[in-house]
Amino acid sequence: QVQLVESGGGLVQVGGSLRLSCTASGRTFSSYTMGWFRRPPGKEREFVAAIRRSGESSNYVDSVKGRFTISRDNAKNTVYLQMNTLKPEDTAVYYCGASPLFTTNRNTYAYWGQGAQVTVSS
Repeated sequence: QVQLVESGGGLVQVGGSLRLSCTASGRTFSSYTMGWFRRPPGKEREFVAAIRRSGESSNYVDSVKGRFTISRDNAKNTVYLQMNTLKPEDTAVYYCGASPLFTTNRNTYAYWGQGAQVTVSS
């Protein structure tokens, strides 16, 4: 069992930055790919970024490439999402998830955090 807790959401102006954190309980954090997903208002949850167990590679949705960076610190059981040059279309509830596979498919993520609201105002 893995419990995930997100923090760092909030309200930011267009062009601003935020960093989300997701801290996991348990001793198996490094066994999982960690991913970030988001659910924009009125839409389905969508993939944002994922990072392999040891952090040696990551994957991003095209719309955030060059602006968002996913990273992890296995010693702290924490994954981060640094979000720069934020746009109104980045407004969403952001969720971190843990998966045994390195994948963009949300159905493979077995554990989820409670979500963190990010609002980008113009």
